[in-house]
Amino acid sequence: MSTASSKVRRLAVGAEAATPMAFVRAVVAAYARYGVDPGGALTAARIAPARLDDPGDRITAEQMEALCGAAMRELDDEALGWFSRRLPWGSYGLLCRASLTAPTLGVALKRWCRHHRLLTEDLLLTFEVADDAALLAIEERRELGALREFCLLSSLRYLLGYACWVVDSRLPLREAAFPYAAPPHAAIYARLFAGPLAFGAPRAALRFDTRYLALPLRRDEAALRALQHRALPLTVRPYRRDRLLGDTLRGLLRARGTELRDAAAVAAALGTSTRSLHRQLREEGRSLQALRDEVHRERALELLERSDRPLKQVAAAVGYADAKSFARAFRAWTGRSPGAVRRAAAQAPDAPPAAGASRRE
Repeated sequence: MSTASSKVRRLAVGAEAATPMAFVRAVVAAYARYGVDPGGALTAARIAPARLDDPGDRITAEQMEALCGAAMRELDDEALGWFSRRLPWGSYGLLCRASLTAPTLGVALKRWCRHHRLLTEDLLLTFEVADDAALLAIEERRELGALREFCLLSSLRYLLGYACWVVDSRLPLREAAFPYAAPPHAAIYARLFAGPLAFGAPRAALRFDTRYLALPLRRDEAALRALQHRALPLTVRPYRRDRLLGDTLRGLLRARGTELRDAAAVAAALGTSTRSLHRQLREEGRSLQALRDEVHRERALELLERSDRPLKQVAAAVGYADAKSFARAFRAWTGRSPGAVRRAAAQAPDAPPAAGASRRE
């Protein structure tokens, strides 16, 4: 029994069909390029050939994995006909392995981009860091024709999937950009690239926070061998865990805390669902309210100790409608009253001069 056939038997019956038929047709186009009949791969993925003619049809992620797995082996081309030469079976595994010993994600991404040039000159992967943003981009060096969308989307998704897996963390994207108009199946992009999307961009690219570049790698050779038996989580499904979620949330709440008043608004700002946000915080032993209180406490202490703003203004600055409710919350956070903290700060010998509104305001 073939690997592809055994995989089909494991396909989840209730899995949601979201992968567009356009991606299936792109795989079939690779067969046409090599003059090979795609019937076996379509059968392995349980896709009737007649379905190819329905642009609105969808298949499950598991079916897409079965189709691509069969095609890559049968055609001996992991690039599925995108490039001027084949990428033999195992090429992307070599890319993963070459980056696996890097000390940090930043070094691993540099290695991936450098070693990708050994596989093909048709696409140039570039890695740039500017201010607080890291940019992974693709320079197209040959016409990709009808396979352009699937090639660019897959190349970015492979790289993003590997980056998330190797540090065991989601990389929240500031932007995923694509150099073509939004296709009719654009909804699938939001599943593959959690974060703001931009179509009609100058080039295909991913942008994310540079803090993630310092994360150490958490995978080894044994983990990579296990992953290669089932690559779907790496190449298709978005990674859930965010190892910097706490820091990211604190920064977001400091900057937009009064605007993001509930979990739904916070989740939307992070490009995730409310359910996923709460689940991950529970896994880390945290809660959104505890993080919010932590940010409010830090801001309140700063205003009380370093300014002479009235308590009503301090309360408003940390999201409370009146000074009384703020005082109750502050005492719960610190065990002291706002007035006691302000008096202690004023009596400190090295206390800085108060900045802000006058007490007479």
